[in-house]
Amino acid sequence: IIMLFVAGIKIKFLVFTFLAGLSSVPVLWIFLKDYQKNRLILFLNPNLDPLGGGYNVIQSRIAIGSGGFLGNGIFSGLQSQLNFLPAQHTDFVFSVVGEELGFVGTILLLGLYAIILWRGIKIALEARDLLGSLLATGAVSFLFFHIVVNIGMAMGMLPATGIPLPFLSYGGSFMISNLIVIGILLNVELHKVKW
Repeated sequence: IIMLFVAGIKIKFLVFTFLAGLSSVPVLWIFLKDYQKNRLILFLNPNLDPLGGGYNVIQSRIAIGSGGFLGNGIFSGLQSQLNFLPAQHTDFVFSVVGEELGFVGTILLLGLYAIILWRGIKIALEARDLLGSLLATGAVSFLFFHIVVNIGMAMGMLPATGIPLPFLSYGGSFMISNLIVIGILLNVELHKVKW
């Protein structure tokens, strides 16, 4: 959607598409599988099944909350070290950061992500042509989407989906994808207009 906006699509088309999609939500509920419906219901209230489908989010919230302001220290988080927190190296790596490094560590991590995203936006704005601008916008959107969804999922603000956190989550193919995205940004910057 962001790339369409940058490409110059009229806002009224985006608004119409959004409203059409929003009006189809009740119909889409019929086609969801039971586990998908259950995931959405548990997103609204994970305490309905605290030992089943809501377990991950509950343990993630406990881990982030137990970190406090400065955290418990590296490799000193009880939730992560005693394996209460599932998928701590992939989906819930932000919870481990929150527990072990605390509020300060998570703010530093968000600051690093903000720097990367800001540089990407700057590259998109200074691109030589529309293609470079669209490539950079797509790269920034890719990173932004993964950051927001993963952190929102870890904090219980979004449904648990399995979206990894860029540059931190375990996984070779996702790390390669992240490096390709950074390579695209650097390539667009290399070919930007010289002032």
